[in-house]
Amino acid sequence: MNVHEYQGKALLKKYGVPVPEGIMVKGVDDAIKAAKKIQETTGNEVCAVKAQIHAGGRGKGGGVKIAKNLDEVKTHAGNILGMQLVTPQTSAEGKKVRKLLIEQNIYYPGPSEPSEIYLSVLLNRATSRNMIMYSPRGGMNIEEVAEETPEEIFTEEIDPKTGIQPYQCRRIAFNLGLKGEAFKNMVKFVPKLYNAYEQNDATLLEINPLFKTADDKILVADCKMTIDSNALFRHPDIMEMRDLDEEDPMEVEAGKYDLNYVKLDGNVGCMVNGAGLAMATMDIIKLSGGDPANFLDVGGSANAKRVEEAFRIILKDHNVKAILVNIFGGIVRCDRVAEGIVAAYKNIGEINIPIIVRLQGTNAEEAKQIIDESGLKVKSAILLKEAAELVTEVLK
Repeated sequence: MNVHEYQGKALLKKYGVPVPEGIMVKGVDDAIKAAKKIQETTGNEVCAVKAQIHAGGRGKGGGVKIAKNLDEVKTHAGNILGMQLVTPQTSAEGKKVRKLLIEQNIYYPGPSEPSEIYLSVLLNRATSRNMIMYSPRGGMNIEEVAEETPEEIFTEEIDPKTGIQPYQCRRIAFNLGLKGEAFKNMVKFVPKLYNAYEQNDATLLEINPLFKTADDKILVADCKMTIDSNALFRHPDIMEMRDLDEEDPMEVEAGKYDLNYVKLDGNVGCMVNGAGLAMATMDIIKLSGGDPANFLDVGGSANAKRVEEAFRIILKDHNVKAILVNIFGGIVRCDRVAEGIVAAYKNIGEINIPIIVRLQGTNAEEAKQIIDESGLKVKSAILLKEAAELVTEVLK
């Protein structure tokens, strides 16, 4: 589950991680009030107006503006709120901006030169250990840094038995070229950030940029945080942060029925039980000349109602030209799936796209009888190869 920048910073603040003063707002008038409050707190009239969507690269799309006074806060807030913000991490349609973060100015003058740093905490799947990745070249895509100057990317792997060690924090500060007070502040900063990552069951915590101010403070200028959805039962406070407006409506609806659904840009809808079989089914669709329109796993306890809802969700995608149902009856019974297919036909109404059904395993013969006696225009297959050939046929 992704959280907004303002939510991630609120979580970090609980662990003593230094973040700029900021207030989330949903309207222009509230943006002006927030800016006034921040000015009173910081004594600085300049502030940032930042769009809050679940995507990076907001500045490149015009979603982050610096306001020098309240008039500019009003102008920028009015322009950004309600816009369809397109960034390198969104679709061509972009995402509608419904919230703003009004934040204090951190680019103020001081005795030293300010700098932007890249720092993230994530899981290294090759070693099954958490890892801190960092670079003195912050404020830009880390992929570009890796391609252009890979020697400027550093990593620290964390031993799960001992946790992050002081010498590692010092090495991070040293590799970033920090000195004096900035060095000391970074050494204090890193373990706090790591604790926030670990104790919130995050899978990614990316700070880009992590900002060294002109007076050597270390501040989180931006925050991208992803929480492991399987661990949310331990964090009801984070669960409340879920923003359904930022998620695909069909994926949200599928979640209500415990369906694992991911929308794709194809023309063949898939209904399968089991993630492995679903991946194999998507491969066979591709090899047969089609493109998967979705990943949909009905799970091991699928009943007729869940299958019907799965059909409804697939049919909402107007790009779908055919549906392939591929069920191996181990835990789930094939006859239940067949009942769901028949019920879907009756309750949804006329379905004008071809449906290919392959049912194998528990009660497969009973399932075939249910479908054969239903009078539905459904093409059946025994082997996966046959199902693929039928997909090719109906697409032609």
